[in-house]
Amino acid sequence: MGKVSLELVPREAAELREELAVAGKYAGKLERINIPDLLRLPMRSWEGAAIAGESFPAVPHIRAMDIDITKPLPMADYLRRHDIKEVLVIEGDAPQDMAHTVYPTESTDIIRKFREELPEIKVYAGIDQYRGSMRQEEYRIRRKLQAGAVGFFTQPFFDLRFLGMYADMLAGIEIYWGLSPVLSQRSQSYWETKNQVVFPKGFEPTLEWSIGFAREVLHEVQGDGGNVYLMPIRAGLEEYLGGIFC
Repeated sequence: MGKVSLELVPREAAELREELAVAGKYAGKLERINIPDLLRLPMRSWEGAAIAGESFPAVPHIRAMDIDITKPLPMADYLRRHDIKEVLVIEGDAPQDMAHTVYPTESTDIIRKFREELPEIKVYAGIDQYRGSMRQEEYRIRRKLQAGAVGFFTQPFFDLRFLGMYADMLAGIEIYWGLSPVLSQRSQSYWETKNQVVFPKGFEPTLEWSIGFAREVLHEVQGDGGNVYLMPIRAGLEEYLGGIFC
């Protein structure tokens, strides 16, 4: 059977622990917790991962553009001190606050840097199936593998046929297939405009459709040992997980 990872946003410690308690009800279904790194929040991803690590293996997201490659990894001591064994390296979005310093660092740079400075940590990378052609994204994926990535987490899929095309292209690579609920027409328009998503015929921006699709993907991919990455954006965690697993 494949594995399931759940993304939890680290808004503040007490709320994160409450969500971890909900996730704990599905400990037999969930295998790990992903913690995104959002600059608008006071808690960095590795701090959230230290809290999540009390309940599940945790994977903090590391923003490549925040890191100066001429200096040691700034979170290295923290990761070792809290026994964090895995990270997900992403490019990162440009900050809204222009006082926040960023660098022209690419994810491949940071994957290599982890391999050199923290070889005991498994490094995952991201797949964005919407930013270009499949050929272009496959090339990025191969570069990240060459740099030292051991597997990948994708952006959310909304069409099983599109997911299947990527699964064929990436056979033999450890992939966590992203799933996220779309709960309003406004949210659907966001995905269509910002990420160029083409939703399948019959799609509905409802929790019921999103839960049904998640169950369908789990059925399809886990039989072949595939993994799933749940991102319950704007959805009630209890209702979303309960609908998928119960």
